[in-house]
Amino acid sequence: MQEDARRITVTERPEVPALAVVFGFGPMLPLVAGAGLAWWLRGQAGERVTVLTILWGCAILLFLSGVRRGLSFRTEGGETMAQIATMLGLFGLGFAALLAVAFGMPPVALLLLMTGFAAIAILDPIAARRGEAPLFMARLRPMQMPLAILSLAALLALKLWG
Repeated sequence: MQEDARRITVTERPEVPALAVVFGFGPMLPLVAGAGLAWWLRGQAGERVTVLTILWGCAILLFLSGVRRGLSFRTEGGETMAQIATMLGLFGLGFAALLAVAFGMPPVALLLLMTGFAAIAILDPIAARRGEAPLFMARLRPMQMPLAILSLAALLALKLWG
């Protein structure tokens, strides 16, 4: 049996699709809300909100590592080392942040998450220009990731100086 060897060409526009706005900014809202609520509540309730917000950040970062792996399956010529390294790096940061929370080190978890989200803000636009990610990510990520980074930074400030 002969395999059908058709070549698929993907055409795309650089504009951010509406659904990407919803699913791009929507997951950032719990981070923003969690940071604000933690500052407002303080005490034990604020601590719980902080932990839940960190766990949400871990889930999002781990999800985004999977997105990077999924995109690599569609790369013409196969995945690149940059895609695999980015996926592993994001996964490692997300998992290490989970461990930091589990071992009672929220500031460490926050720093790891901030590093991961900053990496996405920098690396996804590069990947988009190289054809390793959708073009719209070059526009979406620099607007999306600062919400995560600033929210996590607000939680870190609360943990360190609040």
